[in-house]
Amino acid sequence: MFGVLRRKVISGSSSASIIGKSWRTTRPLASTTVTCFTPEGEVLLHPGIIGNIRSICHVSQPGGALNLRPLREVMTSLQPCVSMQMHSRMFSSDSGDLVDAVVPFMGESISDGTLAAFLKKPGDRVEVDEPIAQVETDKVTIDVASPEAGIIQEFVAKEGDTVEPGTKVAIISKSAEGAAAPSKKASEDTVSQPPPPPAAEKMEEKPKAKVEATPAIEKPKPASPPPSRTSASEPQLPPKERERRVPMTRLRKRVATRLKDSQNTFALLTTFNEVDMTNLMKLRSEYKDAFFEKHGVKLGLMSGFVKAAVSGLQNQPIINAVIDGDDIIYRDYIDISIAVGTPKGLVVPVIRNAEKMNFAEIEKEINSLAKKANNGTISIDEMAGGSFTISNGGVYGSLLSTPIINPPQSAILGMHSIVSRPMVVGGNIIPRPMMYIALTYDHRLIDGREAVFFLRRIKDVVEDPRRLLLDI
Repeated sequence: MFGVLRRKVISGSSSASIIGKSWRTTRPLASTTVTCFTPEGEVLLHPGIIGNIRSICHVSQPGGALNLRPLREVMTSLQPCVSMQMHSRMFSSDSGDLVDAVVPFMGESISDGTLAAFLKKPGDRVEVDEPIAQVETDKVTIDVASPEAGIIQEFVAKEGDTVEPGTKVAIISKSAEGAAAPSKKASEDTVSQPPPPPAAEKMEEKPKAKVEATPAIEKPKPASPPPSRTSASEPQLPPKERERRVPMTRLRKRVATRLKDSQNTFALLTTFNEVDMTNLMKLRSEYKDAFFEKHGVKLGLMSGFVKAAVSGLQNQPIINAVIDGDDIIYRDYIDISIAVGTPKGLVVPVIRNAEKMNFAEIEKEINSLAKKANNGTISIDEMAGGSFTISNGGVYGSLLSTPIINPPQSAILGMHSIVSRPMVVGGNIIPRPMMYIALTYDHRLIDGREAVFFLRRIKDVVEDPRRLLLDI
């Protein structure tokens, strides 16, 4: 093509006719035209032709000499006089307007969780770090927070789904337009649906009329059989409509698994004793106001039992130990786990280094952990570990129980309700506030001697708290 063009130009042929013919025979690829006015005349260029001309090194303008300028220079010179009409496709700005709310990191020992509930609905306004959903794990409940302020456009996951850290849960629109777009599009689709053709309506009406014209023949109803008599030994079960089936939460399943593993692994044995609560209750009633005024927290009975347990574990280190394979691990620290019952299940926050804490510090830590457990804001780190557990069933009115060990610990102390009972004191029968205490221990590691001595130490310290001061 280059050779033909050059020969035609040199021989005096009109380059305009050659190029014009080439342009006329080329079919345009789009309806959009580009009009350019030049001193030599009017030239119509099509977008599809421009792509073909790009392969030509030089362009000749009509009525003039051969122009050896490159095409891009010619196009540059023509740009000021170009008037274009272009139809461009509108691209959505979702990449900058929409953000994803994902499941946060849940702890080293937790790989997944269950999407328990959504706290918001699509279309609701949320602020930065505002919880929009809750993920329930084996130990705690974690909130999925909104990364940006905006409108919830849609939920990607469903309640009951198993999610992992980083799983997308919802799409947040920073502006209200992004959230309203789906509903607007759905309404447009509904309006744009054409009505059914009249021929289809007539075809539907004919069979219907035929059915209505056919007289209905009533069949005689069979006689109902007499009610069968049930035998006297057949149980009468309630109907299924009066039953409700609810899936277990992950926390409840985890607790059930751990307790059953404890029964299957440990050689559980429980020993009991009773404690006279007179002196400890008297100590609390005399100093509770001064204690609250100085420390800002109420003086309870739990701190006294924690201090008594610390003293008992120091006297019997084997109860603070644990079996690991063929070895026994003795711990030189005392981390007391406090069992707390919450609406979602049992959690066991840990008081770290309880042997270094006084009564006020223990009470403050117990109150802080109990509030977090009830609010569902307690973290994994605050429940990890623990060398010994105290469970206070007495707050619910339990008189006596046999607690189950919290693995991998080796023992658990059970506290119960305080009941006034007649006791023999100094040869006289007088009423005393008494509490039963129970120690369940792993008999593979702990013998009855150590278990009984431990409970005796608890009894001595609680009945006479002055022993803590004198270390006797």
